[in-house]
Amino acid sequence: MRVALPQPVPRRWLRSAIPLAVFTLLLVYLWARSLRALSGCRSGAQSCIAREPPPFQDRQQSGPLEAPEREEPQCLGPQGMLGRMMRPFRASLNPERDVELSQYLAGWRELVRFLTPLGSIFAFATSEASAKVTALEALVHGPEAAHYTSLATMVAWERPGIAPRLSAGCPGSMTMLLLHRALRWSQLCLHRVATGMLGGPDAGAQCSDAYGTALAPHHPWFVRQAAHLAFLAFPGRGRLLELACPGSKEAEARNALVRAAGTLEDVYNRTQGLLADGGLLELA
Repeated sequence: MRVALPQPVPRRWLRSAIPLAVFTLLLVYLWARSLRALSGCRSGAQSCIAREPPPFQDRQQSGPLEAPEREEPQCLGPQGMLGRMMRPFRASLNPERDVELSQYLAGWRELVRFLTPLGSIFAFATSEASAKVTALEALVHGPEAAHYTSLATMVAWERPGIAPRLSAGCPGSMTMLLLHRALRWSQLCLHRVATGMLGGPDAGAQCSDAYGTALAPHHPWFVRQAAHLAFLAFPGRGRLLELACPGSKEAEARNALVRAAGTLEDVYNRTQGLLADGGLLELA
């Protein structure tokens, strides 16, 4: 007697039955979850309404949300190179739209200290700036000190035709004008180094361009040529940023240098206006 074997299930039916079975199991699972949630609601053990998280401000226990303050780079602090330079320059800008000479000169002392490590090639320039600062300090603390408390008082005292008793002409205003032009070069140089793009001109080229804008028009030909050669030995951007803001990241050092250049620009703009009002911009 021959036993009839069951016919094999067609593969086409299996391909359609497997997804159907999976879908059915998924429906059963979702139905069971809904029954459990409804039973919990009826029993009063828990609320059927999902609890939303409290508003963000309610979760704050220490007051309103405030953006965290970014820590200031050490180079802008009391002991930092740029901080020591910026503080007296800022203090020189008094509320009367004048420039306090003692603070201005203290700022220049720190600026010279910053420029000195740029290389021996600039030793002459920094020594010249120091000599001019010393000459003005002698007037600020000399017998006519009352006329040299600020730039406005000095301009009023040394204005041409006002103080003919000055045997040396306008010693303070002349020296101030030379420092004023050098300050413009410093401001342009620092700002361009801080904002220079990667792959663009190097620091030496940018500070050389700044020299061409601020100082070259007032120098003879041979001085201009010597200066352009000197800028070939100017430190790279990375070295200059490291000198300005040691131990900081490049972005922080750039930002600090921009702020320092902004302070120098504020001082320059006010000094420019006062010297122009006194007719002293063409003394030298």
